[in-house]
Amino acid sequence: MKSRSGIFKRFKGFRVQGFKNRGSRIENGGWRRNAIFYLRSSILALLISLPFDLSSASAQEPFYKGKTIRIVVGLSAGGGYDRAARLISRYMGKYIPGNPDMIVQNMPGAGAVIAANYVFGVAKPDGLTLLMPHNNVYLNQLAGHSEVKFDLLKFHWIGAAEKDDMMVFMRSDAPYKSIGDVVRAKEPPKCGSTGAGSSDYVMSRILEETIGAKINNVVGYPGSSEIALAVERGEVICMGLTVSTFFTREPFRSWQKKVFVRFLAQSGRNRDPRVTDAPTVYELMKEYKTAPTSRRVAEAMLAGGEWARSMLVSPGTPPDRIKILRDAHDKTMKDPELIAEAKKGRVDIKSTRGEELQGIAKEAMEQPPEVIEQIKKLFVQ
Repeated sequence: MKSRSGIFKRFKGFRVQGFKNRGSRIENGGWRRNAIFYLRSSILALLISLPFDLSSASAQEPFYKGKTIRIVVGLSAGGGYDRAARLISRYMGKYIPGNPDMIVQNMPGAGAVIAANYVFGVAKPDGLTLLMPHNNVYLNQLAGHSEVKFDLLKFHWIGAAEKDDMMVFMRSDAPYKSIGDVVRAKEPPKCGSTGAGSSDYVMSRILEETIGAKINNVVGYPGSSEIALAVERGEVICMGLTVSTFFTREPFRSWQKKVFVRFLAQSGRNRDPRVTDAPTVYELMKEYKTAPTSRRVAEAMLAGGEWARSMLVSPGTPPDRIKILRDAHDKTMKDPELIAEAKKGRVDIKSTRGEELQGIAKEAMEQPPEVIEQIKKLFVQ
């Protein structure tokens, strides 16, 4: 290490500005004072620059490192949406830079409207809160329900895991043996429902609009698990679900084996191979000669089948994080381990990218006035 005097010698003889010296060189020890001043200034400049360097290094760390992402599910635990969210949460984090933890939070109520309101207007738009609502939640907005505080078109769609059709089914010991019996009945059957956006509620309103079948919806159940208990207890005699949910979880699989229920109708354009004895809405509209406007209403109400088990983030989320989440969701849907686990649970992954869903949602929400007016009449609660 060089001595202090050795360092000072390097500056001896240099011209220095700012000092009042008569000669061309610093005399009488002035060079020492200036050398000390120079060193102190250099050290100070170095120290001042350090925070900027540290800040720059910190900026290179992924935003999601050390953070936790919440998936807010708009239905109760144990249902099809909850199971899908938990499946995705086990794999999606590894495809997000920083590998954040992912947890599922159930926020049931009003057919997922409560959860949608929360993510839209309460949760921070930072990309750390994802929404998984019921796929028919958009109908609450089309119907103009006062409790809706969200705008579906302002959400950013991340992706959907499935495309799924709905169906309505009834206890086998009920007096209604077919959907035709429901049309002709003097007293409508009671069906359990979580709210206006649920499968049973939507299917019942479609059947009423297209063929005149009346169904009395008993709303307020947190999710399909609670409705299933009500069906077993005889509080209600029918309910609706997506087809995949019925054939992938209990108690519905056991119900099928025991012939505890019979299928009345399904929403797909073609009959699902597992539900061959129930007519589709499209078959029924042809049989009952449904009017064009009512047919258009039904088609608008069936649009949600394109985005089952979808994920969204609130408006204001930074674009780079939206892209990160979309890419991660897309990779997750192709993950071999997730596909194997889904197959084991009898779930078919039919994913759709967020960019595509953004356009599909826009088409679903842009309906002519006469269609919206009829949906409002059907969804009066």
